[in-house]
Amino acid sequence: MSKITCDFCGKVFLRKMRQINEAATHGWKSYCTPQCLSNAKDKRILFTCFNPICKKIFKKRPKEVSSSGKVYCSQSCAAIESNKNRWLKLPQNHCANPNCKKVISRSNKFCSNKCNGILKRFSDEEYRLKIIKRIKQFYINKHRIPFKKEMWGSYGAARRIFGTWNSAIEAAGLLPNPVKFAMKYLAKDGHKCDSLSEKIIDDWLFKRKIHHEIKVPYGINRMTADFKVKDVLIEFFGLQGELKKYDSLMRKKLRFIKKKHLHVIPIYPTDLFPKSRLNDILSPLKD
Repeated sequence: MSKITCDFCGKVFLRKMRQINEAATHGWKSYCTPQCLSNAKDKRILFTCFNPICKKIFKKRPKEVSSSGKVYCSQSCAAIESNKNRWLKLPQNHCANPNCKKVISRSNKFCSNKCNGILKRFSDEEYRLKIIKRIKQFYINKHRIPFKKEMWGSYGAARRIFGTWNSAIEAAGLLPNPVKFAMKYLAKDGHKCDSLSEKIIDDWLFKRKIHHEIKVPYGINRMTADFKVKDVLIEFFGLQGELKKYDSLMRKKLRFIKKKHLHVIPIYPTDLFPKSRLNDILSPLKD
């Protein structure tokens, strides 16, 4: 065995004299490992992907490099760069808002929803007429004044243009609602309800011929349930989050309900306005 130097990595290694002589006779190069042999035969050189977003380092044969000298690691990177250059040659598309003129994608008209809204914005006078028309139409359909929760999309504009919601109601030629829960309402079955919301619930039960009681005592601190159907109580929590005293009473009620394991169906304003969900909530009572 004699020492010999690898023609690729320069490492000194041992090889039989017979193999060394044979390699010298044929002009062969000697390599210490199959990996060095493979690397010596690899004619590829290192390139950096021309796509500035990628910058990946990879190997490629010199003959595979295009005449432009631009080398890409994949067809995807080549397409991205090619399309970018093609887009730059096209006429630029600007935001349609004359005060913006920001360069945007050719498939868009505006750079943002803000610019879109500025160009398509109604004047205050147009909004005023639109709100009045919507309030009047609601009154014709429902035979009552709309609550602000029922006028989604118009309430904020009404406050901005008219100052208050009641001013918008008056501008429509109607009498504003009194305090939402301060007026007594008479249900269709003759029951006196503390609010329009309770009247809606009472009328729903009456229409479906569901026998019910109102103001049913809990038997503690003069607390009452709004409705009772058989052994099921119905509570409308209309002022939740509006008054601290009401919230305190509601929590006391809920603790009592939990302690006594009472069957109670809670109803909230969002279950009635802007769209009633009573059919889903009270449907078990129809059985």
